[in-house]
Amino acid sequence: MRRIAVLAVAVLLLLPLAGVAAADGPVVRLSAAQAGTGGSVTVHGSGWRPRTLLMLLVCGRATPSRGVIGGTNSCANADGRAVTTDARGAFAKKLPVAEPPVPCPCVVHVATVTGTPAQADAVLDVAGHPVAPLPAEPSGGRLSILSDTRLTGSGSLLTWFGAPPGRTLVFTAGNLGTTPVKDPVFQVGTAHGVFAPQWDDRQWHGTLAPGKKAQIELPVELSAGAHGDYSVSLKYGGKLLAEQPWGVGRPWGVTLFWILLCLVVPAALFRAGMAVVDRVRPRRPAAPSRFRLTRPAPRARTRPSKPPPPDSPAAALPWFAPGEAPGGPRSAPHDGSPTRPHDDGPTSRTTPTRKGPM
Repeated sequence: MRRIAVLAVAVLLLLPLAGVAAADGPVVRLSAAQAGTGGSVTVHGSGWRPRTLLMLLVCGRATPSRGVIGGTNSCANADGRAVTTDARGAFAKKLPVAEPPVPCPCVVHVATVTGTPAQADAVLDVAGHPVAPLPAEPSGGRLSILSDTRLTGSGSLLTWFGAPPGRTLVFTAGNLGTTPVKDPVFQVGTAHGVFAPQWDDRQWHGTLAPGKKAQIELPVELSAGAHGDYSVSLKYGGKLLAEQPWGVGRPWGVTLFWILLCLVVPAALFRAGMAVVDRVRPRRPAAPSRFRLTRPAPRARTRPSKPPPPDSPAAALPWFAPGEAPGGPRSAPHDGSPTRPHDDGPTSRTTPTRKGPM
């Protein structure tokens, strides 16, 4: 009997430890299981990584067992709250209650923002919000990621000038279920910094038989002019499968364009203004020039003089006729023909003349 009593006491002492071991991992508790829109609940968490940034959201169409169907598109993202765990991995944060964009059942969804993915849900009844049954859970096929995800591709010259950067998310998925999976639809989310990801549906065209695997490529694109630290997340069936960081460079072409615009536009405006001023201002009269080119006056024609009569004193001069003295100007002929050059050298021949009347 004493042994039985000792065993019973040991079992009672080990039961709380078993409960702690079962509860190992992220845990979320609410101060109230029901609240109306405009109210608030206090969210308590434990078992998280120390000093980790978490995002708290009220989500519809979700249960703790199936997760949030549709991702954060089913959550009231505008009323979410962020909190950082303490050194023990615990936190307490007041969360305003808001109606999610889809019907309930609803949960308070808590997930890590950076680092290793981790999440936990707690049931919350939003008073006055409509309730609808969850979509049927697909049976048989079950996809799982069998390799690390990676981003392939590079930017182009247009991306350098602000075009939307794009990459391709590549991973290997395998079907761990018992039925084929045909044309699965994945959810690819992109997040900048600590903000919640924006999810888009990406369908892979193909069929995965049970026990088979395939390499899947899904396009990822950001908005125009995006730059900085981004993260790409992958979901299937409401479960987060992978997360990949992505560093996007700054589009320096846009900066260069604005610099050139700030230099060219003022220069063009200055030149246009100077042209207007030059056209509008009055013209000054031209100052008289000190040096003017004057047209030479026409020369007066000189009529050849008549030879003196033979009995005049000029006719008695020896050797030369009038107007033909050496070194003097020669008179032009009477017929107006040009005068031939005269050589005054000592070897030139001269016509002897008579000295006068005998």
